[in-house]
Amino acid sequence: MSGYDVVLVGGGIMSATLGVLLRRVRPDWSILVLDRLDGLGLESSSPWNNAGTGHAGLCEFNYTPLTGAGSIDVSGAVAVGEQFQLSRQLWARLVEEGTLGDPAGFIRPVPHYSFAHGAAGVAHLRLRYAALRDHPLFEGMELTTDRDVMARWLPLMFAGRSSSERAPMAVCRTRGGTDVDYGVLTRRLFAAMAVEVRTGHEVRALRRDGRSWLLRVRDLHGAREHAVRAPFVFLGAGGGTLPLLQSANVPEIRDYGGFPISGRFLRTDNPELLARHHAKVYSHAERGAPPLSVPHLDTRVVDGRTYLMFGPFAAFSPRFLKRGRLSDLPRSITPRNAGTLLGAARHHHDLLRYLVGQLALTPGGRLRALRRFAPDARARDWELVTAGQRVQVVKRVNGRGSIAGFGTEVVTSAHGGLAALLGASPGASASVAIMLDVLERAFPDHVRDWRPALRDLLPSYGLPLANHPDLLRAITSRTTEALGLGADHG
Repeated sequence: MSGYDVVLVGGGIMSATLGVLLRRVRPDWSILVLDRLDGLGLESSSPWNNAGTGHAGLCEFNYTPLTGAGSIDVSGAVAVGEQFQLSRQLWARLVEEGTLGDPAGFIRPVPHYSFAHGAAGVAHLRLRYAALRDHPLFEGMELTTDRDVMARWLPLMFAGRSSSERAPMAVCRTRGGTDVDYGVLTRRLFAAMAVEVRTGHEVRALRRDGRSWLLRVRDLHGAREHAVRAPFVFLGAGGGTLPLLQSANVPEIRDYGGFPISGRFLRTDNPELLARHHAKVYSHAERGAPPLSVPHLDTRVVDGRTYLMFGPFAAFSPRFLKRGRLSDLPRSITPRNAGTLLGAARHHHDLLRYLVGQLALTPGGRLRALRRFAPDARARDWELVTAGQRVQVVKRVNGRGSIAGFGTEVVTSAHGGLAALLGASPGASASVAIMLDVLERAFPDHVRDWRPALRDLLPSYGLPLANHPDLLRAITSRTTEALGLGADHG
């Protein structure tokens, strides 16, 4: 049996970020990383398994829901904007220290756009723009309803659009958006902290054993099992986290369930189309669609090659990971959470109808959805690819089963020494803020002593940047320069 101070389960962006923070505050601690795949950052952090958006609330309608006649709530956009600023600070600092290599390998400037179609959508966008344009985090937003301007900004979407299309449309642009390859970033973060990594190792179960946690680990290549002991374990295994929490009998999640949703995208690398679109464009979700299904047409750069991706189109698989098992969902159902899952099914009729409709969608139906963004799209230019697997948290809300929805949830055990992450978007973009939350909740007796080191690494740690515009401007200038984001592609 081997022992470590910390075991990070899952080789994605969350574990990598937590490892970097722990290395900074406790360089003497031994850290082990375990991942069931044969490399790091290959599941949810892979560029083909997520949107690659530097989510900062710049363009996504989900962060600015309507709350009543003529009113809008922009607190979600402000919160995620603050979170992404923390991520930028960490990445920029490590670049400055020379430990992350050329930032162009994992982040690049791509303007973000909100696209509204129809009277209700345009009204929503106008409210959003009015509420955010003067906020320090959203400086430089531009709104237009002029078709000629739209055609200059987004030629693939508007230059060929029929002038007879009567539906009102509007576009809001923010030049300071980014495209991020979280897979590359994850691997560079792990390399920067020099920890022990074991890929091809699957954690089958864990249990409390005295003051430590005991993990049962299987070497998938050697076909043998061994035990690992650690006083602190972090479960950042994506959809694989819930079954591990269940195996640990963590009381906080006994009635939790998981509802897996996978996604598909249309993808192209046609040079003619790439030349006409350099942007991430988000629109409104369909009625009943989950937050992860907001349609968007994105520029992506993966392994140095540029692509356009449109989607997502929802699909269903009982697997909790893209490379998981067909038995994942049925094995996660217990007497404690069965009622929660059934209650959620009764409560979310719109979601179920949406999912059934997506499963029945034909290639022609997907092409019609794409043509709402790119009217002259041709089927032969696009291929259908399967993206990552996400598990929506299902828990009791106000006494009944409900899909928890957007965001991520940190779970800590009352026994101590165990923290886990459940949920999905905007996790990768908010990874630093989320892992700071893990540190504060899992190590309450240490955080006070760690704060100076964390503040040195992250100047805005503990400070709302919206209330400190001078600090925000200084941080934005510094991170823009360090990460090479100054080029204007708008």
